[in-house]
Amino acid sequence: MTGSIKVRRMGVWMAMAAAMGLASTAAVATDQAVWNGKTAPLATPWTAEVSPDNALPEYPRPQLARPSLDQPRWLSLNGLWQFAASDAQGSPPFGQALKDQVLVPYPIESVLSGVQKHADFMFYRRMVDVPSAFTAHGQHVRLNFGAVGQDATVYVNGKRVAQHAGGYASFSADITSALRAQGPQEIIVAVHAPVDGVNVMVGKQRLKPEGIFYTAASGIWQSVWLEPVPATSLAQLDFTAAHGLDAFTVTSKVNGGQDGATLHVTAYADGKAVGEATGPAGQPLHLAIAQPHAWSPQDPFLYTFKATLTHGDQRDEVTSYAGLRTIAVEKVEGRNRIVLNGKPTFLLATLDQGYWPDGIYTAPTDAALKFDIQKTKDLGFNTIRKHIKVEPARWYYWADRIGLMVWQDMPALPNGHNEKLSDADKTRFRADVAAIVGQLKGETSIIGWIPFNEGWGQWSIPAAAELSAQIKQLDPSRLVDARSGANCCDTKGDPQAGDVIDVHDYQGPGLPSPDARRAAIDGEHGGLTLGVPGHVWPNTPINPYGAVKDRDALNAGYVANTAVLRDKGVPKGMSGSVYTQITDVEGEHNGLYTYDRKVEKVDEAQVRAINEATIRAGTQP
Repeated sequence: MTGSIKVRRMGVWMAMAAAMGLASTAAVATDQAVWNGKTAPLATPWTAEVSPDNALPEYPRPQLARPSLDQPRWLSLNGLWQFAASDAQGSPPFGQALKDQVLVPYPIESVLSGVQKHADFMFYRRMVDVPSAFTAHGQHVRLNFGAVGQDATVYVNGKRVAQHAGGYASFSADITSALRAQGPQEIIVAVHAPVDGVNVMVGKQRLKPEGIFYTAASGIWQSVWLEPVPATSLAQLDFTAAHGLDAFTVTSKVNGGQDGATLHVTAYADGKAVGEATGPAGQPLHLAIAQPHAWSPQDPFLYTFKATLTHGDQRDEVTSYAGLRTIAVEKVEGRNRIVLNGKPTFLLATLDQGYWPDGIYTAPTDAALKFDIQKTKDLGFNTIRKHIKVEPARWYYWADRIGLMVWQDMPALPNGHNEKLSDADKTRFRADVAAIVGQLKGETSIIGWIPFNEGWGQWSIPAAAELSAQIKQLDPSRLVDARSGANCCDTKGDPQAGDVIDVHDYQGPGLPSPDARRAAIDGEHGGLTLGVPGHVWPNTPINPYGAVKDRDALNAGYVANTAVLRDKGVPKGMSGSVYTQITDVEGEHNGLYTYDRKVEKVDEAQVRAINEATIRAGTQP
């Protein structure tokens, strides 16, 4: 494409945008080509930044950095892998070069992967030179995967080292015994990705996307990396604030034998030590904090922790972080309200589905991953509903640092056939829920869990109560919204369980009242639709929730909609709401931003003003 044509097209778009009263975040047109020359169906401002040399190069696990987040010891395996796709399961191609290639960690349906089509079965292959320092002094080598959709079997030099089911939880393997003494090491990952062809967690992925369901995201879709560790090493550190906001309970998981191992943890505030605790590894520690400083969206203060696991003459040193905050439902002037750090708080949220036109499930860059969270904060919201998807650890890191509370959904089973779910389907769903809660329960920003949305994959009304109880047992420190949208759409009905009553109302908002045991929120509302020419996903019909003609109408509609929450919802004792949504997604054009993140469709100042007024009103008794 010549420069003159680019300029003319940009001029046409700018004229259209001006006519609609829209502002673009991009001053010039972004190159639509990706690293291998393919054309992105819809490019973001970060699409052209992605290359085989810089595919998500940031350290992927901020809450367990070894020895520190500033100077981690690791080897990223993001980049080009050999690749072979198939419609049928085959034998692993040990010792065989594969003819195609894929850019990890972008799902194969995405343009950034270089593949841009679905396959039910696939093999990834990469030859890796493990640094000699990784195996020196008796160290072990761990191979880590952020997430692989759906089921993965991992081989190193022909030896199976890991088998993992579930597309949303991380997993790792000690591959030391499979390594050759010298030379390149062969890593092969065999993946089965049936998407909605079977009853597993898929969220909104569909093999045939339409309407409110979107393009699938198969294969390796989060970072892959190697790291050297002692034979006994920390696998996870979680910090839970005490009710009095003056201490943390520290829990840990250990890889390898832990008999006789000791864990020592020191807390730091702005570089100064403010508390420490020591005890047996794997047992809870009480870590008192001097002059405690609470975390909130207004003041997202985070403590840094340095932890040392000692086992004989071995030492594993890691750095972590967490905020000191509590969340609960308490009586405030006779009505059940959500309280953050003991104070009534209105959780004003956007729906955030975490989809990208270039990376599908995977943000093109870390800056892109941060963008949606920062813009949510800039628009005056204090909460995000992470909708039917689990994000990489760095997403929660940015939410923790920027200061957003998060309702965390469980990715749903395929909808529309709840009555056909087998006992095995239900058992696997429960296990996947447990894995996700276990993985994320150390994230400060997450204040509540949502096991079911609108009854999708919910096999009975009591099932929501059952899952709510399961989650509460796993994590009693957070809220549980047993079923978002009790009035819609599959297996309708209030399970009379959990911490909140949740209704959906488009355009709404819904105005539920708290009951004798639960607070009340509107779990989804709004959805005002405005498509922006040149910034929509191709070949998809618009799925309008409620069309508006231009930017002024969208602004007015949003302000009026939110004013109802301020003026009627808060007096009824409501504790929160969720507006649909922060960005457009494929056929849905009801975002505050376009799908490519280039056009902010609302006036930020107007939106922020009504949002802040609503939160202020909702913090009063």
